[in-house]
Amino acid sequence: MRLRPAVPQDAAALGAFGRQAFVAAFGHCYARSDLDTFLAKVYSEAATRADLADPDLRVQLAVDGAGIAGYCKMRMACGWPDHARGRATVELKQLYVDPLRTGQAIGARLMDWALGEARGHGADEVQLSVWSENFGAQRFYARYGFAKVADIDFWVGSHRDEEFLFSLALDACRS
Repeated sequence: MRLRPAVPQDAAALGAFGRQAFVAAFGHCYARSDLDTFLAKVYSEAATRADLADPDLRVQLAVDGAGIAGYCKMRMACGWPDHARGRATVELKQLYVDPLRTGQAIGARLMDWALGEARGHGADEVQLSVWSENFGAQRFYARYGFAKVADIDFWVGSHRDEEFLFSLALDACRS
């Protein structure tokens, strides 16, 4: 498995992977109409292509002979300014690993890339949101030093999820 930046030619495969990963983890939470609308908005090939063209986004893929094993998307801007504690805050937007590949250190490699990318951008804080009931992800983020700083909402169509905003001060963790 190797890490590499996503390129426009990855849009279809990346969108399909994102859709599958989201549905596997959270699809049971939503009405079909809400889920379909959300998936079309966030994971369509056009939406993925637009993300890859956005100069404020960085998308790193974990790939091997079987294709995409995971990915991480970083926004080099603050996602929740009202809760920012740093002077230069960035957002970890998504970190997904193929559910069949969990436990193979793919998430750890992508997180290491994300924190390196944030530092290289001059960030002193990384924010991310995590579903309030995604305990595995919360434990994963806590291992890196992320901690809850606020309760926030995440909308999928007309469905509101209770999410936690987690934050990591980069000067407080190892380089």
